[in-house]
Amino acid sequence: MKQNQWLSLLGLANRARKIISGEELSINEIRSGKAKLVLLSSDASQNTTKKITDKCNSYNVPLKIVENRYLLGQAIGKEARVVVAVLDDGFAKKLVTLLD
Repeated sequence: MKQNQWLSLLGLANRARKIISGEELSINEIRSGKAKLVLLSSDASQNTTKKITDKCNSYNVPLKIVENRYLLGQAIGKEARVVVAVLDDGFAKKLVTLLD
């Protein structure tokens, strides 16, 4: 039940243009301080996982691991997404509570 909630909230954030997806774009948003939350799929490559985890840690951006890239992509109407950065405080806070 909770899974559907975060998926539809992420879809909503996407329609509101408050997210960015993709590794490089997400890293740029983390660096610029715009990323409020990063979602990383559990099936991301080791390299990507390390890169994103390190970035989030050094910029104090909360990071949540989600089931897989297809679920993450599906939530935002794309095929598969490994990394999604949420750029809005409200959406980020709500997603954190749903993903805890």
